[in-house]
Amino acid sequence: MRLLTLEEGTFAVRYARAVIESHLSGKELIVKDYPEIFNEKRGCFCTLHTYPERELRGCIGIPEPIMPLIEALREAALGSIRDPRFPPVTLEEMDHIVIEVSILTPPQLIKVNHPREYLEKIKIGEDGLIIEYGPYRGLLLPQVPVEYGWDVEEFLAHLCLKAGLPPDMWLAEGVKIYKFQAQIFEELEPRGRVVEKVLPR
Repeated sequence: MRLLTLEEGTFAVRYARAVIESHLSGKELIVKDYPEIFNEKRGCFCTLHTYPERELRGCIGIPEPIMPLIEALREAALGSIRDPRFPPVTLEEMDHIVIEVSILTPPQLIKVNHPREYLEKIKIGEDGLIIEYGPYRGLLLPQVPVEYGWDVEEFLAHLCLKAGLPPDMWLAEGVKIYKFQAQIFEELEPRGRVVEKVLPR
């Protein structure tokens, strides 16, 4: 899977903002001219943070590569302003919000003989995780444990909680855990310069 260039990543962030602001203005955004890589099927997430506080304001995405990136990005952007954990985002707020876009690799099942092996097979600052158990499902992006200073065991505990499961459920039989990586682009300030975020490992 080819990585995006900074130019392509900048387009992704600018496009996400344009989708949101057009929608909140009651307009339909139609973009016909965009980089070819956005026709590839890829998963992505759109994350909104308040500026300058950097508090989470919304984060929604399409984890699996089931649609062209340009469409997935639109879905993620529109979802991020209606994240059920927060009140809906308003147009006025967008002057004080920075946008982060994560382009995901396809999730891969982590194969283990014993759940304790997860502790060796997951890398903080590199891997995002998805947990599945019956109808329960949760996802955390690779930047989350870095931002909160978690180790792998804490990462797994919070992943379980995100799915509505007890924090030690990752040790149970029948649980599936997938990992993926993300290329992250973010605005430094609202409508400002876009950079690629490099996570410490």
